Amino acid sequence: MSSLNYVTAEEAVRNIQSGERVFLHSAAATPQRLVDAMTARGHELSSVELVSIHTEGTAPYLDPCFDGVFHLNTFFVGANTRAAVANGMASYVPIFLSEIPNLFRSGIMPLDVAMVQVSPPDKHGYCSVGVSVDITNAAIETARHVIAQVNENMPRVHGNGIIHVSAIDALVRCDDPIFELKPPVLTPVELRIGEYIANLVEDGATLQTGIGGIPDAALRALKGHRDLGMHTEMFSDGAMELMRCGALTGKKKFKQTGKLVSGFCMGSRELYDFLDDNPMIEMRDISYVNDTSIIRTNPKVTAINSALEVDITGQVCADSLGSTQYSGVGGQVDFIRGAALSEGGKPIIALNSLTSHGESKIVARLKPGASVTTSRAHVHYVVTEYGVAYLYGKNLRQRASALIAVAHPDHQEQLEREAFEVFKRH
Repeated sequence: MSSLNYVTAEEAVRNIQSGERVFLHSAAATPQRLVDAMTARGHELSSVELVSIHTEGTAPYLDPCFDGVFHLNTFFVGANTRAAVANGMASYVPIFLSEIPNLFRSGIMPLDVAMVQVSPPDKHGYCSVGVSVDITNAAIETARHVIAQVNENMPRVHGNGIIHVSAIDALVRCDDPIFELKPPVLTPVELRIGEYIANLVEDGATLQTGIGGIPDAALRALKGHRDLGMHTEMFSDGAMELMRCGALTGKKKFKQTGKLVSGFCMGSRELYDFLDDNPMIEMRDISYVNDTSIIRTNPKVTAINSALEVDITGQVCADSLGSTQYSGVGGQVDFIRGAALSEGGKPIIALNSLTSHGESKIVARLKPGASVTTSRAHVHYVVTEYGVAYLYGKNLRQRASALIAVAHPDHQEQLEREAFEVFKRH
């Protein structure tokens, strides 16, 4: 193909004008060089709305000096945006991950500019959006202008996350490292929870896991299983290891049989190299990956998700600490519901019994202002290091009894007293 015309990041972001809405590519694909160049233009701009899921790296546009210049509407709150959401420099949009692409495609949230990071084009001119397909397809399809940071370190990924160079308005060459996520050091408590979860997983099950120590512990405990599949929003180092040891084959899946399906990837450089041109892994639009009607078609879907606290009726708070926004709804409900509808499926909520301050995460009532991420009607299994509470089909008192039994022993007596007060009139 003919040579491409690359520009500097500073030249590329000249496309951004005051009053426009700008999409930022997600997670490990965050185009930091473009973000920094855009922020450097802050003195020339006003009322620029930024939209994203979680981003990695720094978020200089959230500095208070840019109040009135940039405002972030984020669909998921992370470490680099949490303080800004609390102080008003950013806002949180509660929404199921599966529904975000429709905001762009329906015109409810029209985009002026999409800033993304892609692989170099192949001989046909197609770039891969790499490690974060998720909501990116919808952004690049609908934005009036697309600015791409073309990174030789971005893996080329199979699936439907591609864009032709002719659809890109400005190309910026870079060789910056892709953001990595170091695997957590697993605690004995997390390893115990992982073992309980593994005992619930059947051979031939289709897995969904989130991010963090407990999902990683569960994946580590599954190496003795056979013919597991994976249809998940996030692909991690733990999933890579399951593929390598032969436990994760996808042979029993009904959708993309024999292949792992995911929406985005975060992990080590080794993981990104494993993902590169791997025909056994497909990264697809999150409106497909997290579609409950798609999820449910796979056998024995086992959705493993975490929580910040669970009340004794089974209500799950996974995204706020009281009224303080901590993370986001994400895809938890998409997969919890999809697993419940799958033949032989198991929707699982897993959490440590205690906070780092020794408080119980099994509570009589959620903290004031806490969000209910997943309703009690959705929850079938709750797992802590003290066992498994099976809630499906149980009444409120039975649920309370099952959940108190997996709470930390130091808090069980108090929880029983509080449960009596909660239910004495019912």
